Amino acid sequence: MPLSEHEQRMLDQIEQALYAEDPKFANTVRQTNPAVHYKRSIVQASVGFVVGISLLMGGAILQQVIVGVIGFIVMLACLLWGLNAWRRVAGGEAAAQPEDKGAEPKQRRRQHRQGMMHRFEERWRRRQEGDER
Repeated sequence: MPLSEHEQRMLDQIEQALYAEDPKFANTVRQTNPAVHYKRSIVQASVGFVVGISLLMGGAILQQVIVGVIGFIVMLACLLWGLNAWRRVAGGEAAAQPEDKGAEPKQRRRQHRQGMMHRFEERWRRRQEGDER
């Protein structure tokens, strides 16, 4: 939903006040791309995953169960962390596309979803009527 003229003016005033108060911070915030942060998280999670594998293998070699369990927990945590960052990077890049290019695939996905739901409803209706195919 677009902002009203009054809301837009207020937002512009807040932005100008931020630039006047702390121009370095405002410039940093404006130039920072969140995808860079998430990509860095993916790299860190990958390194953590490798460390977890090393701990797991070290625990198996040294026959130390607790080290192996810690390695597995580190691997699992890093995997979840990396997948979450990956999902955010993919979502952020898709949202950054212009609406003209993104509108058609969204519409196709919506039609595909409607088609899929229609098929599910049709199958359910046939099962209820006893017509198995």
